[in-house]
Amino acid sequence: QVQLVESGGGLVQAGGSLVLSCAASGSIFNIDAMGWYRQAPGKQRELVAEIPSGGPTKYGDSVKGRFTISRDNARNTVSLQMNSLKPEDTAVYYCNADLNCSPAGCLGYWGQGTQVTVSL
Repeated sequence: QVQLVESGGGLVQAGGSLVLSCAASGSIFNIDAMGWYRQAPGKQRELVAEIPSGGPTKYGDSVKGRFTISRDNARNTVSLQMNSLKPEDTAVYYCNADLNCSPAGCLGYWGQGTQVTVSL
């Protein structure tokens, strides 16, 4: 069984910063991409940032230049440094990982989500 556990959400004023962290644990043999998605009330879940095991990172257009994703392969963790936060960044943030990959594909897992609220 695999678990993704997020931490670091909370309430912050506009212009402030937060760091989200996600740790993957359990029966993990390999991890391909790790990333963060978010879902605001009444909106679809959207990509925030993704970092594959090889290749360039990807960012959603609305967070480019403000957010930075990083991962620690030895610890199976992924972090999201969020700077210059805006009220429109308010959402539940979900950690995602594609892992235990085989020629047939990878298994995708989600964390339980962590709330980020940005006030004016």
